[in-house]
Amino acid sequence: MNEVDATGRSGQRDDGEAPSLLTIILDTNPHAWALLEDSLSLQKVVVNLLVFINAHIAINHANRVAVIASHSERAEWLYPTPLQAHSATANGTSNGEDVEMMDDGTAGSGGPVRPPDDANKYRPFAHIEHAITTNLRRLVESTSPDALQSTPATMMAGALTRALAYISKQTASLPSGSSSAQQFNYSDPSSVAGGNEASASSAAGSGPNISGLTSRLLILSVSGDLANQYIPIMNSIFACQRLSIPIDILKISGDTIFLQQAADATGGIYLSLSTPELRAGLLQFLMQAYLPDLAARRHLILPGEGDSGVDFRAACFCHRRIVDIGFVCSICLSIFCEPSLHDNTCLTCGSYLQMTNYGQKPAVVPKPKKKKKKRAPGMDGSGTPDSRAATPMP
Repeated sequence: MNEVDATGRSGQRDDGEAPSLLTIILDTNPHAWALLEDSLSLQKVVVNLLVFINAHIAINHANRVAVIASHSERAEWLYPTPLQAHSATANGTSNGEDVEMMDDGTAGSGGPVRPPDDANKYRPFAHIEHAITTNLRRLVESTSPDALQSTPATMMAGALTRALAYISKQTASLPSGSSSAQQFNYSDPSSVAGGNEASASSAAGSGPNISGLTSRLLILSVSGDLANQYIPIMNSIFACQRLSIPIDILKISGDTIFLQQAADATGGIYLSLSTPELRAGLLQFLMQAYLPDLAARRHLILPGEGDSGVDFRAACFCHRRIVDIGFVCSICLSIFCEPSLHDNTCLTCGSYLQMTNYGQKPAVVPKPKKKKKKRAPGMDGSGTPDSRAATPMP
């Protein structure tokens, strides 16, 4: 066929846009949303979030999306729905194996997630909307009062871990012709994950130029301090930084230092909606600031809070408190808020630490004063001999 119309189809390349995977972590902490009920409700946030997801899917037919709920005691999938989550737990056969994810069919937690047939709505939009609202309703209904009283925080560390695992699976499942399908060498410090890098073009005649999957995280947070999850959150931040996955933060309420550090370390966007007037424009912030993918952000001036600076304070490993001045172990770099430890032993690595006379004022030794030499009159010009003195007798 190539010889008939004199075209070389084997040498043509597909220079289309790379598919983008958007993983959204929605903070569904009931305690935090109860405080925001007057200015912004969870139902309104979900409606605006669905419009934002539809816009992300409409930009490119190959774009993907995943939504995780960070609840008070656990992290649950809202989309896609785990297929065997409920059946494995009910039968007691959950042995730590991977759970199969599905985009349509029936939910593993019971009941269908397939949307009703509606000719007036685009089917992918209707499917995502029905799955998210159904799974979120089941999550809220399954929350017991005892679980709410046990902890007022949110499981943000677990949601970040699930998001990174899902991104890794989606990147590994790409076709073999994709440049980002190559295995990432974790032992090489100079290697960078190919998922978010510009895909290398294939040689002439070797096939189409299939772009790799670009991944990013978006966190909608309403909870306050997460000092008790400092270590797992920082581990997730370092993993995203190594894999070139930006973490975008939309802070609806509260003040979380570690999420601001996550956006700064990974090159993401951090915005805080601290007033009711700013929360009223939630959809505008989502569409204008967080809709452009990594390829489009190279040509845009990104918003952020660079003028206010980033708070780089850390949490101590002993009491999980945010400290201004900490004491660092010289072996494992663990941070402690007090210099007095049990048996002067590091709580992390067990090394012996010694801090001699900490907090005492240093002894100031006065300098010895130099003695001044007495000089004869007239030698230094201070005194003049009297000219009226008597003539000495022989």
